[in-house]
Amino acid sequence: MHQLNAYLVNTFTEQGAGGNPAGVVLQADGLTDEQKLAIAQSVGFSETAFVSAASDADFTVTFFTPAAEVDFCGHATVAAFSVMLEQGLITQGHYVQSTKAGQLGVTIEPDGHIVMEQNLPQYLKRFDYAEISALIGLDTSLLASTQLPIEAISTGLADIIVPVPSGHLDKIKVNDKALSNFSRQHNVIGLHAFELCDEDETFTARCRNFAPLFSIPEESATGSASGALACYLTQYVYPFQSNHFTFEQGRVMGYPSRITASVESDEQGISKVFVGGKAQITGKKILSI
Repeated sequence: MHQLNAYLVNTFTEQGAGGNPAGVVLQADGLTDEQKLAIAQSVGFSETAFVSAASDADFTVTFFTPAAEVDFCGHATVAAFSVMLEQGLITQGHYVQSTKAGQLGVTIEPDGHIVMEQNLPQYLKRFDYAEISALIGLDTSLLASTQLPIEAISTGLADIIVPVPSGHLDKIKVNDKALSNFSRQHNVIGLHAFELCDEDETFTARCRNFAPLFSIPEESATGSASGALACYLTQYVYPFQSNHFTFEQGRVMGYPSRITASVESDEQGISKVFVGGKAQITGKKILSI
């Protein structure tokens, strides 16, 4: 039995506050999947990242929720690279992480802002307003009034992107059991709802994310879904532009978070997707393995 440190990190913080907590374990090479799952359960956050050596990249990073391993996690990626930066293991510059969602670049900017490359979008499936209405407690006609599609998109993990009219985001009431069953049926992580902000506001959109299938009733900042949303907005709202977005998430939970996302595109479509933010270490948990 030996002891290891799990760093406790708030990711996508807004002026040092809010954010989404993640666990980070460095030098995780010797850990089995069963041990990683047990550590993730002990940490108790929505995701814990495990960093180990890689032969084909700078680092291998795996991600576990308290319920299962997932291929990728945006906020835990930012957390992991923030911890490595804080511990002096890396400096500003460009790195590559090997994940089960592929080889993904991560850039450490001089101010500590961490930007991660995500996979190019996969537009997986569209859904009727009525079937989503039943999951989130908003009228079908209300969802239809956006005249925007509801679509499952993945830039690493598949989320259902759901536009809602301005002023209605906070009124969502998710049926956790129904959404879990729906997510399982359609092979998605969960649902990412957003309302667009006015052009003169700091944020492009306000968002809420729900993934009860993975023991996450609501999440205060979601990196992977922010990449998918950036692609959605580029596809349907701000077409044919290379766009930079700033998203707010977690306000209803009392953990307001700021997530940046940018998309490079040309006539052939989207060519690059980036999501970024800042993180802050809040503590350490010593675990015996």
